[in-house]
Amino acid sequence: MARQSPQRPDADEPELDDTDAAAAADEVEEDRPPADRALWDEVRIDPVEIALPAGTGFTLRAYRQARELTPTDVAERDQDDPFLARRQVVETEEDEEVVILDEEFAALSAEEDDSDEEKDAKARRKGKADASDDDEAEAGDDAEDDEDEDDDEAGDEEVPVFLTHKGRLLLFKTPESLVTFIRSGAPNDLSQLDSWNELSERLEPADIAPLDEDTYELDLVVENLRGGHDAWDHELLIEAGEIARDLAYALRLPAVLDMLSAGSSLDDLDEALRASVNGGVGGFLGRRRLKKIGAQTASLGWRTIVGKISAVVDWRD
Repeated sequence: MARQSPQRPDADEPELDDTDAAAAADEVEEDRPPADRALWDEVRIDPVEIALPAGTGFTLRAYRQARELTPTDVAERDQDDPFLARRQVVETEEDEEVVILDEEFAALSAEEDDSDEEKDAKARRKGKADASDDDEAEAGDDAEDDEDEDDDEAGDEEVPVFLTHKGRLLLFKTPESLVTFIRSGAPNDLSQLDSWNELSERLEPADIAPLDEDTYELDLVVENLRGGHDAWDHELLIEAGEIARDLAYALRLPAVLDMLSAGSSLDDLDEALRASVNGGVGGFLGRRRLKKIGAQTASLGWRTIVGKISAVVDWRD
């Protein structure tokens, strides 16, 4: 005997089963008009949703030329850095440049890099570096001019800036709390943008609707990598690399930038993932490269990255 709903007394009217109800809900979702993007396009700022192990929150991100921005002040944050005890400081003999690495990740990466192929690659890179040093020494004043030109180019580079304050990323659990903060006039690093006042005057909670490409699930990355090569979600991992690089730059996290820098094991993972999603020979070679990347090293590295980002989040209700 067919089950009848008390809300629909007409027995002749067909009843939707769970599958039909889900389909109907999907149709309603598709028919719903997308959030108005006009304001975001005008102010050149975007809402972003980031999921971390501690929860999911909303924030804002923009891209501007580096010369237009004042970096976030990390002096106060670094006085209470929970990762200081786990950092390894390495000073090069030539220029005393300080490189900060996570000890556990660096040790495991070093073990994997001891193959003959990696040794040859390191030798080639060292030879190029030595040749570069010789060229710089001979160039003299010309090298200084080139450095000035590089500085100008760096100033023209478009870089990310987030809703941050004193070296911490501000994440809001609801659109309403984010809008309330923006309207309050509280200090933050995005307020230096020329479009900030317009945004604060016009923004409504309904506007906080991040696009799919502005939604990131960092809380799933480590578990996905632990599942092994066949379980890796390429889109998830590629997007995680994009937001992690942006956050590391904007929040001034040199350890994270170093772990994702060109030539690192995690950068190799990123390149192989990007190649594998393409068709043809490039996709085939990318998938072969992925098989050679250690799942343990990748998951450990990303665990460190997610931890360092989480440590500088200021959660707001």
